Amino acid sequence: METFRIDVPQAALDDLHDRLDRTRWPSEIPGADWDYGVPGRYVRELADRWRHGYDWRRTEARLNAYEQWKTVIDGQPIHFLHVRSAAPDALPLILTHGWPGSVAEFLDVIEPLREHFHLVVPSLPGFGFSGPTAERGWNVARIARAWAELMRRLGYRRYGAAGNDWGSTISPQIARIAPESVVGVHVTQVWTEPDGPIDDPTPEERAALDNHAWLAEHMNAYGMVQMQQPQSLAYALTDSPAGLLGWHCLIYREGVDADYVLDNVSIHWLTGTAGSAMRIYREFLLEPPLEWPSRVPVAYAQFADDYQPIRRLAPALAQWNKYDTGGHYSAVQTPALLVKDLTDFFTGLK
Repeated sequence: METFRIDVPQAALDDLHDRLDRTRWPSEIPGADWDYGVPGRYVRELADRWRHGYDWRRTEARLNAYEQWKTVIDGQPIHFLHVRSAAPDALPLILTHGWPGSVAEFLDVIEPLREHFHLVVPSLPGFGFSGPTAERGWNVARIARAWAELMRRLGYRRYGAAGNDWGSTISPQIARIAPESVVGVHVTQVWTEPDGPIDDPTPEERAALDNHAWLAEHMNAYGMVQMQQPQSLAYALTDSPAGLLGWHCLIYREGVDADYVLDNVSIHWLTGTAGSAMRIYREFLLEPPLEWPSRVPVAYAQFADDYQPIRRLAPALAQWNKYDTGGHYSAVQTPALLVKDLTDFFTGLK
């Protein structure tokens, strides 16, 4: 393992600013808002902040305030933050982000979590400071095996696993691969898709089915493109910062903190991983069906403005807490609530 520190050359920031200054903006239908995709007013506002108001060096310093390392696992460089707790009985906890995120997703929860946990926060293969993947096959199961190996190298024999978005799919697989090491898993999404009609759905289940239908109609375009043609899209996103921003905003949408959006978009841009990060969707499509861990307790925190699962179709869970606030990025939108949910669950296991 080698120590790592982020130090983006000023020339890279100057190039970013120059490209933003020369953006060729597309035409759009007046008043269409989100009906045809991300509206220009939203992307222009964020692009203007990225160029004139956003401070990358501040985010760089926040990340560099924590111990960072790089290692190679299964031929792939892996970057991670390693934040040790002062608590003598602290439980190690590996936190996994999703797409289009990065390790910056957890910056607001590191300090309160380190009161109880030794934190390991890796960049997914192909994302950010882990750099692009160079071969096929970096799917969920392979990432889970890499995370188990990372924790073994760090000397952690017993630990928890938690995550959001792709982290909610990867974390249970760590428990399936290493059930003797993982004491518990905490996720913020549980995916349930019915194979057919639901008999006598409850009002809550009807709301969940409506949520699924809305997501399929309005939010699934990125998933289909990235499952089928990530390389075709990569040329545009690697060449145009405004293009990358617009594509990522399909997911972030309005209501998510602007600097949080720009932190993550900047990391994808400055590390040249916009294209390789999308490959996880293609790899997931091609991998065998995943199994749910049977020997390790799993907790689920359901936040309001996020995917709504159907409970009768969900796997067995040790804890299911439903909140009437927050959203897909709970570590940023409702950090205190997420920290409490995580801490209560793992403290109960101890």
